Amino acid sequence: MVSKTIFAAGVSAFAMLAATTAYAQESVDAVDSGQIIVVTAQKREQRLIDVPMAVSVLGGEDLERRGIDNVQDLSFAVPGLTMREDGPGSYTIFLRGLANQSGSGALVSMYLDEAPLSLSGYDQLSPVPLDFARVEVLKGPQGTLYGQGSAGGTVRFVTNDPNTSQFEGKLEGEVYNVASGELGTKLSGVLNIPLVLDQLALRIAGAYEQGGGWIDQPEAGIKDGNGTELINVRAKLLWTPSDNFRAEGMVQIHRADTKLGTGFEEPDRTVDIGPDRSKVMIPKEFDFDLYNLELRYDMGFAELVSATTYIEHKHQYPFTYIPRPGNYSYNIVEGNDDRWIDADQFSQELRLTSSGGPFEWTLGAFYSEGDRSLLALYEYLYAPDADISEGGGFLIGDQYYLSKSSSESYSLFADASYKLFDRLTVGAGIRYFKDKQTSLIEYAPGTGVEQSAKFDSVDPRFYVSYQYSDNASIYANVAKGFRSGGFNSAPFAPYKPEKVFTYEIGTKGMTSDGAFSYDIAAFFTKYKDMVRRRLVNVNGAYLSESSNIGEVEVKGIELGAAVRPTTGLTFTASAAYLDSEIVATDAADTVNIPGDRTDYTPKFSITLGANYEFDWSANVPGFVRVDYSYRDKVTYIDRSSFLPSALPQASDDIGLLNARIGATLGAVDIELYGQNIANVNKAIDPYQGWANSNRTRPRVVGIKGSVNF
Repeated sequence: MVSKTIFAAGVSAFAMLAATTAYAQESVDAVDSGQIIVVTAQKREQRLIDVPMAVSVLGGEDLERRGIDNVQDLSFAVPGLTMREDGPGSYTIFLRGLANQSGSGALVSMYLDEAPLSLSGYDQLSPVPLDFARVEVLKGPQGTLYGQGSAGGTVRFVTNDPNTSQFEGKLEGEVYNVASGELGTKLSGVLNIPLVLDQLALRIAGAYEQGGGWIDQPEAGIKDGNGTELINVRAKLLWTPSDNFRAEGMVQIHRADTKLGTGFEEPDRTVDIGPDRSKVMIPKEFDFDLYNLELRYDMGFAELVSATTYIEHKHQYPFTYIPRPGNYSYNIVEGNDDRWIDADQFSQELRLTSSGGPFEWTLGAFYSEGDRSLLALYEYLYAPDADISEGGGFLIGDQYYLSKSSSESYSLFADASYKLFDRLTVGAGIRYFKDKQTSLIEYAPGTGVEQSAKFDSVDPRFYVSYQYSDNASIYANVAKGFRSGGFNSAPFAPYKPEKVFTYEIGTKGMTSDGAFSYDIAAFFTKYKDMVRRRLVNVNGAYLSESSNIGEVEVKGIELGAAVRPTTGLTFTASAAYLDSEIVATDAADTVNIPGDRTDYTPKFSITLGANYEFDWSANVPGFVRVDYSYRDKVTYIDRSSFLPSALPQASDDIGLLNARIGATLGAVDIELYGQNIANVNKAIDPYQGWANSNRTRPRVVGIKGSVNF
């Protein structure tokens, strides 16, 4: 197997290097004492103000203070970032108007440290924010350094490394109540154990959460059925046998299941479930195991890095169709299907990064292979006269759908920058990518025919940056993104690759005392051959087709600022304005119309925050934090599935208020918090045809206590 050969070669090479030399690396905090944020967005340590692109960063403490527990919470903390949820842990990420609802893979990728979380197909693995150092949201095409799947951007979850010099740990318990729902509990902890002082350490982080549901299914006798049972465990082993070499292995185990989805369109949060009124929905399960080995060798002039990742993923979930009156299409009144996804993926990256100086560069190679299967068994209620009143229609059951796909890809990449003068830097990057896709789709067992095709692309990036003070810069960059084409079942033709071109200018900086910081970015994106899905009637059967629809343009501006008027007090604000539309369609496309807005793209979004650090008494420090986020409605337009009177489908505009107060008594921290304090009950998802379109979680009030040791 090619992957095993590459892995063995990489390990052997590093073993020989480790036998002769030594490695030392200081840990990098997200924010140092001078409030200088350090990131690794360009696969090297840099000050955030020196990175020539728009990057949003949330540190580990900031994640905790904001109560960010999942990707949905993150979407309200980062303007311009939205998502749709298909069950516990299953998300589709949208960034700057681009996403991956259909097509051969992700358009916005996710990483856990050096491990890619975007699988073959467009499955996204979402880790729980547990023992995170920071989250980096890289906006715009990142294909030069992160490859296919990053045409719209990249979200990086950076975890804390083991500490080889000190034993430390944290145990945390939490109890919360969901309005109109149930009590939830959460237990988590971190344990860091130096096994060999200054050489070998183990760090284990784990969390268990039970409950917190608020959705009922009366017909099945289920109350508060969307409470998720979550188990999340991560272990990292760090070995630094010498000053030049380090090896770090990571195992991540994620288990999540729930009786129902995350929410329903009905404002009262109750709904009949499917055409079979006696059916109790099967639990939704979302599981994955991740294994990663990261090797680093300091050669003096450059650092050699190897990142090897293997992932196994299983997802079992029901999908229920219960449209509101007037939203139906093709006379389908109701329906539901049970789905099973089974996927695995291996990846190997090797790269060499220079150690600094006026000329900085990165060279690398990447290999990935993955397999995915989706089996769906479904039924639906069909009414010839489109009557959705009680008693109309008849049941069509025992329907079958199978999709199997695989991908094997190779790429070579390079990025280099040169400081022409003391404050002027120019740079360029390029990635050559080659991908083989295979697909088999069946609507009856044994009827499918395997299809395959090869795709390749050369994706460049150009940038320039001028540092107009020690802590401020202005930049411009141009970048291309790419996604391979893919396949449909007969009689539909395959679809072509997609291309994304983004032009961006921006500025970022801070005052010398750190009292004020800011970032501004403006961008224009041209998205060619965008892929969308539609339903087509073929001899009485309604088949799904993915096709290239034409060209999309997205224009936007993003703003961020932080003000520290006095010791302990910080105000933050960030906002995004996005203008997106389909500007041209293919002649054969009758579903999409120029002027349509892209899916899940808010026109305006904003976050506001205030954090005050103070002392309750001489030896009892405390804090108060308040956050407010607002997002315009997002839309979904599918003329193949819904009547004109039901379009565009839209979510609500949403404003959420959260607050948290805490105190530290020696080694013990205590916090009281409220989320969605105003108890806003609004639709997050515009897709109103499906019963598991999610809504805002009701008001949550909780208490959290932790002990550090």
